[in-house]
Amino acid sequence: MPLPPPLATFFRSATWRLVGRVLLKAALIFVALNLLFAWAYPLETLGKASLYNIAWPGRLRLPYGEDPTQDYNLSLYNVPAMFHSHTLMQKKTGDEFRVLVIGDSATWGWFLQNQDTLVGRLNAGGYKTDDGRRLTFYNLGYPVMSLTKDLMLLDEAMQYQPDLILWPATLESFARSRQLDHPLLQNNPDRVRRLIAAYHLDLDPADPRFVEPDFWQRSIVGQRRELANLMRLQSLGPAWGATGVDQFIPAEIPLRKSDLEADLSWKDLSEPTTLDESLLALDVLAAGVARADDLPVLIVNEPMFISHGANSDTRYNSFYPRWAYDQYRALLAERAQENGWDYLDLWDSIPPEEFTDTPVHLTPAGSQMLADLLGPEVVQRAAGE
Repeated sequence: MPLPPPLATFFRSATWRLVGRVLLKAALIFVALNLLFAWAYPLETLGKASLYNIAWPGRLRLPYGEDPTQDYNLSLYNVPAMFHSHTLMQKKTGDEFRVLVIGDSATWGWFLQNQDTLVGRLNAGGYKTDDGRRLTFYNLGYPVMSLTKDLMLLDEAMQYQPDLILWPATLESFARSRQLDHPLLQNNPDRVRRLIAAYHLDLDPADPRFVEPDFWQRSIVGQRRELANLMRLQSLGPAWGATGVDQFIPAEIPLRKSDLEADLSWKDLSEPTTLDESLLALDVLAAGVARADDLPVLIVNEPMFISHGANSDTRYNSFYPRWAYDQYRALLAERAQENGWDYLDLWDSIPPEEFTDTPVHLTPAGSQMLADLLGPEVVQRAAGE
């Protein structure tokens, strides 16, 4: 039986009042949560919440990718989340000698499956110390070249009980003007500033490239993309665990240039000049050795493609004119000797045919050659730890 009109009107208005109160309370709670989140800014704490190494295997390299549907991977700027998805988070066993391998995309393994990266091949070598501990290598390379990026990742990794640091690098990573070009650094300004202050680095702590979110941008709404990336990284874990795929590798990989431009420029330098520490971030390399405390650090000038094509008399490859690279090699060797750094120069140790799309990316066979060179060297350093 329908309600009389006065009662129907009353209940309709009461219902709308109730809905209004619910919506108002929800809005107030939403605003309060956003304000609390912006004040506490717990993104790094949330990044430590991970099901990797628990519900599914840890990743063998730090997450980096552009297409999660093909790579089962993605790039993000939350350093704890990156590490807590990695096998490095597994408990160190008593028979393990832990070697951290840092560096650029050549270390990470561009266009290589995990078993074909330098770290994959080193682990397959079954190396042991004189006292019987297994040398276990961890891939902490990360694409895009910057020694400061390497230093920041090493700084984070030092809490996970390493025994030795293996640091392949090349001239591209030393360019001082490009040190802070990396978005991972730009989105972690506090981490970078701590390192600048601790090691008196010749980098600008007020660099305009640093991303500085204001109070509202630190809220849940302002950080919605970063929060979504944390959830995406976890959601990709089962697919990674089932397939081991973390990078799409095309059937045909485009090859690096053999015929080069008649060009003498390198980075911001249009013509030959004298390279020194105002142009090369050797202080960042020194900071990495210092950050390792008393652990052995083996610095490696990584192999590169050497062209024999057009204009190879003035350029080694598309990255480097001969004048710049030759000066870099001489200066790095000189500083290594002066500072007592453990340094190995392997610049021309891999045949040209074992490089793929850039002058530093190796084929699986090239990775094996490099692992065969470095494995015994690391064992030797491990013996003298």
